[in-house]
Amino acid sequence: MSAIVSVKDVTKTYEGGFQALKGVSLDIEQGEIIALLGPNGAGKTTLISVICGMVNATSGSITVGGYDIVDDFRGARRLIGLVPQELSLEPFEKVINSVSFSRGLFGKPRDDAYIERILRQLSLWDKKDARVKELSGGMKRRVLIAKALSHEPRVLFLDEPTAGVDVELRKDMWEIVRGLRADGVTIILTTHHIEEAEAIADRVGIINDGDILLVQDKAELMAQMGRKELTIELQDPIAEIPAGLARYGLAIGSDGCSLVYSYDTKGERTGITALLSDLSAQGLVLKDVSTSQSSLEDIFVGLVGDAA
Repeated sequence: MSAIVSVKDVTKTYEGGFQALKGVSLDIEQGEIIALLGPNGAGKTTLISVICGMVNATSGSITVGGYDIVDDFRGARRLIGLVPQELSLEPFEKVINSVSFSRGLFGKPRDDAYIERILRQLSLWDKKDARVKELSGGMKRRVLIAKALSHEPRVLFLDEPTAGVDVELRKDMWEIVRGLRADGVTIILTTHHIEEAEAIADRVGIINDGDILLVQDKAELMAQMGRKELTIELQDPIAEIPAGLARYGLAIGSDGCSLVYSYDTKGERTGITALLSDLSAQGLVLKDVSTSQSSLEDIFVGLVGDAA
């Protein structure tokens, strides 16, 4: 695949000296879903705003579909759709008129069939004649996506797309995003819902304090940095780890009736066989054992914490 968005050494320093972006470089491949994770103030929205031409970078260069966002702003911008965090819509406008108007802003000819397809895809067709103010927050979010797609962009930015929506609607939104990717649209989303990135992203970028800490295939990231935990339930509670088990780095559960052992799934040996043998040698009776894989949230928290 080739990069449809290319960000090279981009910085952004505001008046007063605050540096929101610190030499960010990022290539986004055509047709992928990339999730940008980071705490509040990390620089996610600033980066999107710079790529979309709403904020000027202090230095560096950006191309979208081969168009430089400064030298050929119109060429770059017509390839981009943006769904902002804020529900900024004209409250008294009808849904279909609002979406059609957005298409016209980009100089696209009228295409009623295409607008209908978008509205149906987003489950908005039955609301096409409703005024925006009559819609729920989740439906307004869908209207924002429809407006962003109205001019047939090849790159879609979703800035916190499921902020303020319930879990059921969030899952619907994930399906919408997957459908767009199937149509060849490249999708960049920022989110505070790490399970969102874990569910739909091909790659994950972690940004903190204006720096990109990493960008990596999601599955590879979780395989390389994820750890598994073995939870051992004991027949009887213990107050402390026996000296003979000290080398395993065990943690006692809050109830005293369980031990937690962390191990690297990529290691040559997990050490579980030796651990179970040594538990028996210490006179501890096992009641049950279970394993769990560390989540993307665990990895994210660890990386951001290490960078702090």
